[in-house]
Amino acid sequence: MQLLIYLVIYPFLWLISILPFPLLYAFSDFIYLILYYVIGYRKKTVRENLILAFPNLTDKERLIIEKKSFHHLCDMFLEMAKTMTISQKEINKRFKYTNLDVYLDLEKKGKSIALMCAHYASYEWVLSMNNHITFKGYGIYKKIANPYFDKLVKDIRAKFKAYLITTKETKPTIEQNTITNVLGLYGFASDQTPRRSDNLYWYTFLGIETPIHFGAEMLAKRYNMNVIYLKVTKVKRGFYEASFEVLSDDVKSVPNYKISEMFMQRVEQQIYEAPEFYLWTHKRWKHKKTD
Repeated sequence: MQLLIYLVIYPFLWLISILPFPLLYAFSDFIYLILYYVIGYRKKTVRENLILAFPNLTDKERLIIEKKSFHHLCDMFLEMAKTMTISQKEINKRFKYTNLDVYLDLEKKGKSIALMCAHYASYEWVLSMNNHITFKGYGIYKKIANPYFDKLVKDIRAKFKAYLITTKETKPTIEQNTITNVLGLYGFASDQTPRRSDNLYWYTFLGIETPIHFGAEMLAKRYNMNVIYLKVTKVKRGFYEASFEVLSDDVKSVPNYKISEMFMQRVEQQIYEAPEFYLWTHKRWKHKKTD
């Protein structure tokens, strides 16, 4: 059944990927109308999140953000499909790094790097970074249930010299690379909700007590990695800029959880600047802090 689903959907994704960008975004406009007005995909979740994050806005103001966020979501989904056939030249034109020297200077320190980024703007096209670096690039991801789509996603990333490892594979991979002296760049999208456990760390994010991931920081400390933040902004439709900020080049001197808090502060700042480019369809506040 999984193979059948793949064989049915794959040609559709491939056809999307070869569309010229003007047609791609025209199709995105159509998908938006279906997704938002007909299906109403996770509309309730988005509205609940926006009410929690922006209680001082009017219903009309939140509705504007809601619609823009769904429009951006459709764009990003089709841009993900476009990655199947997009050229390196094209993606470099559309996803630019404004201060790559900051990252390259960190490479010269001779330690592996933990890159922290958010589900904001275009987190999919960050994979193009691997054509600008010398370290081996890894992206930490959640394995897709359908093995055929899982392999497809890995193959697409490999085209851009990006290697996907699951959360379970992350620690063994870093440990093995440390033993064999392989310097790596490990990409963590750490802004979403962690699993419910007794070891949650709570932080006030967007004015709400929120459990946050701190695995990237703990791994960075354990294996003495430098930590950098990648801020991605949407310039206009189909065009993005990314800039780097070093969070720490001496992680063991930083108090526990401080780096994770610094990361969340930067994500929060981006959301306040342009909330429509954040992934609001995720149930960000499904865990509540109790006494």
